[in-house]
Amino acid sequence: MLELKKLSCERNDRVLFENLSLLVESGDVVQISGSNGSGKTSLLRVICGLNDYFTGGVFWKGEMRDSDVEAFRNDLLFLGHRVGLSKLLSPIENLKWSTGRKIDWSEKDLLQALSRNGLQGFEYQPCFLLSAGQQQRAALSKLYLSNEPMWILDEPFNALDSEAIGMLENLIMQHARRGGIVLVTTHHKLKIPSLRTVDLS
Repeated sequence: MLELKKLSCERNDRVLFENLSLLVESGDVVQISGSNGSGKTSLLRVICGLNDYFTGGVFWKGEMRDSDVEAFRNDLLFLGHRVGLSKLLSPIENLKWSTGRKIDWSEKDLLQALSRNGLQGFEYQPCFLLSAGQQQRAALSKLYLSNEPMWILDEPFNALDSEAIGMLENLIMQHARRGGIVLVTTHHKLKIPSLRTVDLS
């Protein structure tokens, strides 16, 4: 479903990666690994269409990604390495804002997603009152509401405790079993069967 053809990318006159080709099919979980500064985040941003400083092609469902940008974005859920929350809003307000652009979820659905991710009792607290791990859980709660086939996750395990790490690994595996695609960067050793790895070092 996702194909990268001879991708090359530079930053500050330094080549991050070059001639990178990759085919990712339904049910695949791919970990992008490499040392700090090797281009992991840059690669994810290239795939998502957030970085234009590259050569090569990004194809989705057999077509050039840019041939139908709106359809591609509707199939994509991207979570960057920053939590992407408004600290003045509560978890449920942030979740409603971030998911409501595609589906107008009911408050019951939003509360259930937050509860499943360990935030029961904190749904209406301003996010600046939450710990870093709780803020990360709030950001990741949108995965429980996702119907996008491709997830691109940049360091999603940051600040998570062991319980939350296990929950996220299970969520990733469930998405793959349903035929979804997951690309993830992390320094965490993933406990996911049939994990594929692309090393940019």
